[in-house]
This record gives sequence, structure tokens and C-alpha cells, in this order.
Amino acid sequence: MAQHWQEIRPIDRYIVSADGLLIEYDRKVLTLLYQPLIGSACFSLYMTLWAEIEENRLWSDPSTHHLLMNLMGMNLKDIYDARLKLEGIGLVKTYVKTSEEERSFIYELHPPLNPERFFLDGMLNIYLYRKIGKNHFSRLKRFFTDQQKPIESEYQNVTRAFQDVFASATPGSMQYLHDLSKDMESEEGKQFIGRNEGTTIQIGSDTFDFDLLLAGLNESLVPKKALTKKVKEVISNLAFLYNINPIEMKNLILDAIDPNNEINLEDLRKAARNWYQFENYDQLPSLVERIQPPKYRVQIEEPKTQEEVLVRSLETTSPVKVFTDASNGIEPSDAELKILEDVMFKKKLLPGVVNVLIQYVLLKADSKFTKNYVEQIASHWARKEIKTVKEAMELARNEHSKYLSWSEEKRTGKTYKKKPIRTELLPDWFDKELNQAAVKTPKEENPDLEAKKREIEEMLKAIDD
Repeated sequence: MAQHWQEIRPIDRYIVSADGLLIEYDRKVLTLLYQPLIGSACFSLYMTLWAEIEENRLWSDPSTHHLLMNLMGMNLKDIYDARLKLEGIGLVKTYVKTSEEERSFIYELHPPLNPERFFLDGMLNIYLYRKIGKNHFSRLKRFFTDQQKPIESEYQNVTRAFQDVFASATPGSMQYLHDLSKDMESEEGKQFIGRNEGTTIQIGSDTFDFDLLLAGLNESLVPKKALTKKVKEVISNLAFLYNINPIEMKNLILDAIDPNNEINLEDLRKAARNWYQFENYDQLPSLVERIQPPKYRVQIEEPKTQEEVLVRSLETTSPVKVFTDASNGIEPSDAELKILEDVMFKKKLLPGVVNVLIQYVLLKADSKFTKNYVEQIASHWARKEIKTVKEAMELARNEHSKYLSWSEEKRTGKTYKKKPIRTELLPDWFDKELNQAAVKTPKEENPDLEAKKREIEEMLKAIDD
């Protein structure tokens, strides 16, 4: 498993570049629209890197991550985590060059989406709405909009065309044109400074099972040609945003087919949003990491023990799914979802670690998921810098008595020093010795153990005789 110190070190050098000019208006967009989604640490990192680029320049001077740590007052791990979030939301691209002596990075800053594209994005606008609420969302829309220009029919366009104002004189020599063509070419190794637009978030099409979707669609109702590249991109984004499986997506597509047998993307977006709100009591999704990031997964090889099977499951399942399974199929309430969000964002626990916390609390506390108790354990794990599923399991085993005393204190208001007696239900992974046993078929018995048993049987038989 790759830790942050394997990916980046204080002595590593970096250069900041910009994918086109960044302008003052970008600061307002980043501050008001992006910061609620990525957090203040990510915002601060972007702004600090931006400040290293001189005005009207595309490249900074080389620097070290040690200096960056001092500038921001942050440790390298927090800087690394913030960089990953900036990469994920499309604001930064990272390039690395490794040699025997050193490792150097290029951090390429990309501009944010302009307000119009952000509010019509279909993903980021939904997450922002869920994050800040209806009233503040409407306020931001008003902030980034203005009155439309007067109706053109009320005014007459009297603008002169280019040819009405200018004339083109004939040069006296063709040599002039030849010299001019050379001057117009950019110098080798140089590029013109310009302004590029930000790129929207696009979920990879390989995350959605289009084969299953096509198998469920009737060719006579939805021809394959209707699933254009653009349509597939929208389907992938909607499936990720609203957690829609191919079977549900099929029904939404059927509702979005127009008379020309084409899929109306706006109708599809509305259908997906309405479906999600109906399924989730008029709520909208929030922006959370759904499963344990690959670099923090420890169960890479095929599981051989019961515990390894559990670790693999907790590393590849979202916290909401784990919560639902641990609650006998009952999905978390709005209050419980808010607790999960706070644990992931404020305590900065990874999804796999949250999964362990969910199982431990729900099974230990008789399916009660109370805010104070969950946050107390989450704070303890955060201070211990727990990052993997196995680390969370081990800490839960070692600190079980302490957590029981916390629970009793919150229930009665009294402090207990006596060691609690284990009588409650606990997750399958809690009994370490049982789960360390390999998953065997009846034929895979331990030969040494079998020989020992036969020896004891012979001794008992001799005594009886």
C-alpha cells in the first residue's frame, strides 16, 4: 500500500504551470462555488500555487515541498490529500519525473468552470445545492447572473462591418509577405499566452455496465444509434451521481425518448433527479468518496481467510451500503446520513474506516447510531490517523473496553472504572482468532492435528483394555 511519503517528500521539487491565463473572476468562482465542495485546505493550496505564477505568466520558478509546507502551515500529508481532491475535481493535473537522484513535479493549474457551465453542469451544481441549501444556492445564482440585454427587436443593429471601415492596401513587394509569414510563426519552444475554459467532470464509461443496459432495451423502442458518445457520457455521470443501476437507468431512458427516437438529455437528467428524490424522500445526493481509495486498500491478493474476505468487502463497498446491510436492509435516515458526512468530511476518515465504524457501532449499540458516541470514536480514530480497514479493526479490538465505558457514561452520566463484560453482539471480524482460520473444505484438515487425535484415541483405547 502506497503511503503519502512514498508518493511525495519535502525535498521533492515542483514547478507550477497554468493551462492558460487565470483571471481575477476565477477567484470568485473558486471561493463561492468550488470551496464549499472541496474545503478550505484545497482552496488554500490552489491559491498558494496560483500565487507562485507571476502575473501574465504561465510558469513559476522551481521550489520544494518543504517551502510549500512552511508557506501553508500544513504537513505534507494534508497537502498531498488536498492535491488529490483538486485533481479529482479537475482543477489540477500532476506530472512527475523520477530519476536516481531526485523526483520533480509539475502542477498544472486549470481554470474553474465559468458560472453558467457550473450551474448547468448536472453534477457539481447538484452537489453544491445539497451542500449549502436552497436559499444560499439561489443567492449565489443571483450573484453570478445579471439582467439580459434588451430585446433586439426593440433596437436596430447599426454596427459597421469590417470591410465597411477598413481597406486593404496591396504591398509593393512579395518579399514583404514572405518575411511576414516567418515573423508570424511562434518561436520554437514557446507558446502564446491565452485563456482556456475549464473542463467539466466526466465519469469514465467503464464504471457503468452498458452491456446490461443494452440487453434490457428493446431495439424497436430505443435504437442503439441513440446511445451516442455524448449520451453515454451523460448516463455515466448520472449513474455515479444518483447511484443508478442499469435496470433503473433503462426505465429512465424510456421516459426520455423523443418522437425522433433520440434520447433527450435534459429530460433524462430530470427523470434521474426525480427518481432519486422520490427514492430518498425529496433529498439530493452529497459529494462523498464512495469506496476506499485504491492506495489505502490492503487486501490486494485473493482472500484466503474469513477476515481477508471481510476486509475486501469493506474496502469495495460504500458506507451507505454497509450501513443498509448492517441495518437489515433499512437505509440510513437523513440524520444518520448527516452523521456519516460529518465523520468523513470533518473527521476526515476514509470510507473503508467508516465502514468498520458503522459495523462496530450498529452491532454493539443495538442498531443505535447516535451522533455523540459515533463522533467520539471517530475523533479517536482520526487522532490515531487510522487509514486502512485492518488498522480500524485492530484498534476497535484493542480499545473495546474503553468504547464500552464511553457508551455507559453517555447512557447514565456516570464514570465507570470496572472493566465491562462483553455480552453484546459484535461484528464478525471482532473475533480475530476465529477469522484468522483459513477457509477450508472438509478435506483440507491439518494432518498434524489428525495424527495427534489418533494418538490420543489409541492411548484411551489402551487404558480401557
